[in-house]
Amino acid sequence: MAHRKGFYERFIKRPQDFILSLIALIVLSPVFLVLAILVRAKLGSPVIFKQERPGLNGRIFTLYKFRSMSDARDENGNLLPDDVRLTRFGKILRSTSLDELPELVNILKGDMSIVGPRPLLVRYLPLYNEHQARRHEVRPGFTGYAQVHGRNAITWEDKFDKDVYYVDHVSFLMDWRIILRTVLTVLKREGISSSSSVTMEPFRGMKKN
Repeated sequence: MAHRKGFYERFIKRPQDFILSLIALIVLSPVFLVLAILVRAKLGSPVIFKQERPGLNGRIFTLYKFRSMSDARDENGNLLPDDVRLTRFGKILRSTSLDELPELVNILKGDMSIVGPRPLLVRYLPLYNEHQARRHEVRPGFTGYAQVHGRNAITWEDKFDKDVYYVDHVSFLMDWRIILRTVLTVLKREGISSSSSVTMEPFRGMKKN
C-alpha cells in the first residue's frame, strides 16, 4: 500500500521540523563548541563525520555526525575493528546520542525529519525487500519508532517492521510521543548495542517478498 500524506505531513511536519531544529541549533550552540573541542582533542580531525545516506524516496544526501571513533590502524595500515576504535569517550558520545547533534543541520536543510526511520547505509538499498523499502516513503529521522522500541538491541527484521508501521501511522501525536520517549531512552541509555556488537551487525538482506 503506497503511503498517503495526511494533513499533518503536508502542512505541519516540515515547518515544525525547521522551527524546532533551528531553535535547538541556537540553544545548543555552546554544547556544539565544547563537543567539537573535545572530539578534536581526543579523536583528532575531522571533527565532523560525513557519510552518504539514502533519504526520502532513496535520494542520497550527506549525513553529519560528530566523529566517535579513532583512526587507529594495524601495521598494514588497515583500520582496526570498531570495538577497538570506539574509545571510552566515543562510547559516551554514542550512549548519550551527542554524536548525532550535527544531524540537526540535516533536519534544517530538509534532508531529514525529527521523527522518522533512521537513515541507514547506501549499500543496504539493493538488499531491502518490497516491504522494507517502504521505510523510504517518508524522510529519515533523528529519532524514530524503532529507536524507542529497542534501538540497536532488536533484530533488523523487527526494526524494519517498526519503520514501516511508522510510515503507515504518521501523526502529530505519534511524533511527540516518540520525541518524549526518545528523551527517556537516551537518559536510560537503552538499546545502544546489539547482543554481539558495539553498535548493530551489518544488514545482509533477507528473503524477498
